[in-house]
Amino acid sequence: MKIHNTEIEGAVLIEYNVNHDTRGYALKPFSLNQIKEADQKFEVKEIFYSMSNKDVIRGMHFQLPPYAQAKIVHLIKGRIVDVLLDLRIDSPTYGKYVSIELEEGDGKVVYIPKGLAHGFASLVNGSTVLYLFDGPYSSESESGIRYDSFGYAWKIDRPVLSTRDLSFPEFYRFKSPFRLPKDAT
Repeated sequence: MKIHNTEIEGAVLIEYNVNHDTRGYALKPFSLNQIKEADQKFEVKEIFYSMSNKDVIRGMHFQLPPYAQAKIVHLIKGRIVDVLLDLRIDSPTYGKYVSIELEEGDGKVVYIPKGLAHGFASLVNGSTVLYLFDGPYSSESESGIRYDSFGYAWKIDRPVLSTRDLSFPEFYRFKSPFRLPKDAT
């Protein structure tokens, strides 16, 4: 396992070993002990997955406090570009984003701390993303930032988005309740 810090504090790319042979490959995309080695406190409370076709953009999603969630994202099938946006107003990287390309079988997972918006673009048909959450889903606290309002160039000519994702406020209009954890400052 290799751990790579991203440009956003607390967001981590973890590369697990992938075992290839003539049958295909096998990998373990989550190990609580290895997440703790990455200096993250994470306990799985819910698991969810989505399937998206080419040019679908999902995001930029998060849950508001007190139901904010940290999450781990793993691509099971296909290819995506995963995008994270820092919403923590006291963070040195507030308003900054990172993008990480994930491909089926690459062994990569992304740890996303509370206070970051998350989204992705599917680069092929059938991209299947597995999400592990450290807290329960709350429809009352789900929220988002409009995908095209914070400077990231998605490089998709005709993006396919849900009505809900298109209705999110633009980044500059969002009044963030998020702060860095006290032990991170």
